[in-house]
Amino acid sequence: MMLCLTLTATVAQKENKVKRPDTYNYNRGLEELNNNNTEEALNYFKKEVENDPKNGYAYTWMSLIYYYDNQYGNALSAINMAQKYLPKKDVEYVAYALCSRADIYLALEDTIKALEDFSTAIKTYPKDEDIYKKRAQVYFELQQYDKADSDYEQIKKQDQASSLSYMGIGRNRNAQERWDEAIEQFNQVITLYSTYSQAYAFRAKAYMGKEDWAKATDDILTALTIDSSDDAFALLQELKDDAADMMITKFKIQATKKPNEFYWPYCIGLMYENANLYGKAISYYEKANSIDVNPITYYRISICHLNANEYEDALNNIDKTLELDSTDITYRLTKGMIMNSMDNADAAIAEWDKFIADYPDYSWGYSFRADMKTVKHDYAGSIDDLTMAITLNTNASSFYCKRADLCHLTGDETKAKADYQKVIDMETEGGSYDRAPYAFLGIGNKAKAIAVMDSILSAENADEDDYYDAACLYSRMKDKQKALDYLGKAFEKGYNNAFHIQRDYDMDFLRDTKEFADTIAKYFSTANVTFEEVDDIGEWEEADKAEQKREMISEIPFTKEGGVCNVKCKINDLPLYFVFDTGASTVSLSMVEATFMMKNGYLSDKDVIGSQRFSDANGNVSEGTIINLRKVQFGDLELDNIRASVVRNQKAPLLLGQTVLSRAGKIEIDNEKRVVRVKYIK
Repeated sequence: MMLCLTLTATVAQKENKVKRPDTYNYNRGLEELNNNNTEEALNYFKKEVENDPKNGYAYTWMSLIYYYDNQYGNALSAINMAQKYLPKKDVEYVAYALCSRADIYLALEDTIKALEDFSTAIKTYPKDEDIYKKRAQVYFELQQYDKADSDYEQIKKQDQASSLSYMGIGRNRNAQERWDEAIEQFNQVITLYSTYSQAYAFRAKAYMGKEDWAKATDDILTALTIDSSDDAFALLQELKDDAADMMITKFKIQATKKPNEFYWPYCIGLMYENANLYGKAISYYEKANSIDVNPITYYRISICHLNANEYEDALNNIDKTLELDSTDITYRLTKGMIMNSMDNADAAIAEWDKFIADYPDYSWGYSFRADMKTVKHDYAGSIDDLTMAITLNTNASSFYCKRADLCHLTGDETKAKADYQKVIDMETEGGSYDRAPYAFLGIGNKAKAIAVMDSILSAENADEDDYYDAACLYSRMKDKQKALDYLGKAFEKGYNNAFHIQRDYDMDFLRDTKEFADTIAKYFSTANVTFEEVDDIGEWEEADKAEQKREMISEIPFTKEGGVCNVKCKINDLPLYFVFDTGASTVSLSMVEATFMMKNGYLSDKDVIGSQRFSDANGNVSEGTIINLRKVQFGDLELDNIRASVVRNQKAPLLLGQTVLSRAGKIEIDNEKRVVRVKYIK
């Protein structure tokens, strides 16, 4: 990005008659920037402004460097100095500086000032179509499609062959579900540029809106054939039932035509994995690996085995992944989580020791190791790890709650109550309760603990984890009947984390009672497996498979405000209210929610798929953020690895779109009962 901008500036300098700096420090700064040596470039530009404090050009490039280093305060200060000192007649540079400041305002979530600067830049230098593109992108994210259309029309006036103008208008039509009009725009692009993959991917989205699955899958295949288009690849998750079968068939034909390309069996494997058909997925992933060994393929095989509770196979394949790429933190984390599930605490701790040695500043590594030390009753070691986690990340209330529990178990009530109070303060301020019921009980306020837990359970889509938490809370209170009742409700809603139940100290009060054994037997009797048999992973897997074959119905209450349905979801265990929108293609969050999740441990750096990136109308990547939601809980359903987009508009609604809904099952809206009804096979 920097290289491109610097070269553009160099060309513009030759074409512009305005005299620009030609000093040693300034030219060396441009040279280092051209070579992406930003630290050296910044030093030269700083020397330049020391010698010439009114060199607006140097301030412009200093601002750029600060911006890409996320130093937005310094970037804004530098670009303001540039605006002050740049010659007004150098309209190209003045417009570029205005656009740079607009980008900074967007990073600071000030959309109004950003649009003002883009508009001033257009008035200053109306020939630059890139400025129209940037402003159109903001209008698109604000859902002001008419204004975005106007900017794309201006681009078309300047260049009739510009794919961007047609792609932008087509994307707007897709967002408005005006599918036929969108297809007309994408047809024009394909006529002009027949090998432009993004046009096929965007047109596939329109055909999917029309439920024309034959044409949609043809376009997805074409886009993937051209250049493995990311946008087309993302659409694969939205294909279900007959459409998925059609896509698989076309992939199989392609695999036959191109037997030496690993990509096609990989795509088939992904389709089967999305359908939870892990055995078939693994067979095609292995076929892909037989053609071209790839760490991501072994990783996907490992995830399939993990989801099927085949832990030894999951471990073997994540080890193969790491043999090929030991630098990816996701792979390392996955290995640790697999080992946490294998009921071998010593081996898991040893693995987290290695992880922490390599990533000593990653807070969750200490928390995961603490879990295993707790299993070993090494409470002192667990407390030490949680203290490290808290030192590195002060925004995760779960860290404080875990440490408080352990301090209580070891008799340090003063420290326990201090941590419990911290949990209460954090979650009360954040407006969302999770660990607070345990914390209120920990400080002796039993009535408040019950009231908060009741409020969690009365929420519109309280799930199995919430009911398990209630069982744990009442077990701590030594209220056996209520604990057993809530445990039964948790099982009814699908809770089946057997290893956790075995190891959870909250269950100590119940575990040796006949009633506890009877409750386990009642809810697992159809699987012909006793709780003690859960140690045998193979038998548990068979029980799980038997459960999966049942048709389930989940009813999620909704409220209506302004004609839209609001439903409760959990995103990475954070309760949120989303607008239920069957027409929205993806899950989208505002920057406010995303920032809160990042600061409070619900998102981490590894969840960011594209830093400062957003798919623009031309299919290119520009400013914005795409994130991976590790877990989305919707009613009784739990989906993993859902892509979501973060929009800059602070007032944008939280949309629950097709990337979740298409994977949930058959959706019905019962306006009379005010529930969203989901039918699915479990």
